[in-house]
This record gives sequence, structure tokens and C-alpha cells, in this order.
Amino acid sequence: MNSKSINEKKAVKDAITLFRSEGGILRTSEAMAAGIHQETLYAMRKAGLIETMARGVNRLAELKEPGMPDLVIVARKIPRAVICLVSALSYHEITTQIPHAVEIMLPRDTGRPRLSYPPIEVHTTIPELYELGQEQHDIDGTTVRIYNVEKTLVDCVKYRNQLGTEPVIEALRLYRDRKPLKVDKLMDYARVCRVHKTLSAYLEGIL
Repeated sequence: MNSKSINEKKAVKDAITLFRSEGGILRTSEAMAAGIHQETLYAMRKAGLIETMARGVNRLAELKEPGMPDLVIVARKIPRAVICLVSALSYHEITTQIPHAVEIMLPRDTGRPRLSYPPIEVHTTIPELYELGQEQHDIDGTTVRIYNVEKTLVDCVKYRNQLGTEPVIEALRLYRDRKPLKVDKLMDYARVCRVHKTLSAYLEGIL
């Protein structure tokens, strides 16, 4: 075996080690910044060692199929994105709605991201509301920002004209039936988001 083949095998082995240390998923830019040559990535794809999840996002083929690949891709490509509204309801299992796109929240001063896949729906807000109620969840080795249940419900009330009232009422009912009721927490978020009167009216007919 010549030295070139030895070096190529070492490069692939080192790349696999790096992928594993990062939960098995890396953006191409992250891999190259860590010293993995583009030719090594190409060779790994050709050999079936890595797969392309979306443009610029690669995963080790040895991993089990991701359960929520769209959320993982969005988190990898748009690190500041927070999963919100119907996408967050779906994650928390308090909706029967199927999101047509991954809904994300960003600070208002953030440039609008572009993503070829999956489709995204971008919402923006002031920094105080952007930070409010964020949680970090590990999904297939990737840290994904998602609003907690109560903040998600309050946001849905706030965006009720866009979402429609039926999905909001359904989500509140499923929250009542499936989750620990935290009415004080709901109302605290609602006051900050200035929808406490509307939320109160909804809750009176549900709780």
C-alpha cells in the first residue's frame, strides 16, 4: 500500500472520529474548518460512509435514521432558530395539525435565512420575547431550540389570526388533557406577550 492510500485512509478515519464526536452530523463548513478536506468528504460519500441530509449537512451512514430530520437540519443550518407555533405544538404532541413547514422564531435584527430544504416559515420578534421560554432538546445528537409548552401556547394565541382559532383551542384542550396544567405560568407569559385577556377568555371555556 503506497503512502497516498495510507494518508487517505487516515484522513477518512480521522473524519469519522470527528463526526462521531459531534453526534454523527456535521455541516460541510464545520468539517472543513476542522481540517477535513473536501475530497475526503467526497470519498466518504462515494463509499457510503456519510449521507447528505440536506445541502451542506452530512450524517454518518452508520447512525440510525433520525426521528425528526427536519428539526435537526434546521438547527444545524440556522443555530439561532427556535422551533415555534405549530411545529413546536407537534413536538410537544398537543396538536393534530401537520406543519407544512418548520416554523422558527428569530430575533428581529437577524438576517432572513435561506434554506433549500426543509421548507421553513420564519417569524421574528423582539429580543426579550425571543429569549422567553426557550428550551434546548437533544434530538439525534443535535441541540435543538424549542419553546416550552406554555410559551408555545401563548405564541399560538398571539398568532391566532394567522393560525386560525380552531388549532389554538385544540392545542389548549390537548394541553389540559396531556400535560401538567400550569395556568400561572401560561398567564405570566401571556401578560408579557400582551394576550392575557384573550387567553383568559379561551381558558374559561376549556378549563
